[in-house]
Amino acid sequence: MLLASILAGIATGSGKSYHLASGIAITLIGIGTAIALGLVARGLLAGRRWTRTPTMLTQLFTGIVGIYLVQSARYDWGIPALLLTISGVAMLLAPASVKLLTPGRADKPGES
Repeated sequence: MLLASILAGIATGSGKSYHLASGIAITLIGIGTAIALGLVARGLLAGRRWTRTPTMLTQLFTGIVGIYLVQSARYDWGIPALLLTISGVAMLLAPASVKLLTPGRADKPGES
């Protein structure tokens, strides 16, 4: 996301954007989204329970984009997007992740 935002900013700065204002807006929205995704990834790495929903929504949106890309015969981008989506959802729904990220499911001390 950050790379795409930087490329959009470069295109806007070099005059290749359709409208200057929309190019700037897309660049800023992309950078903000990249920062938000970074914060979610950091929280997920730390085992924060609030990260489960934004992570699943990110996987859902990536899967939708992947489906559209495959339907448009853009297999070079669509298939990797779908594979990343499937693996991301599988990791998020793995028993260890569910145990860590679901409130009230943590083991009590002394139980195995």
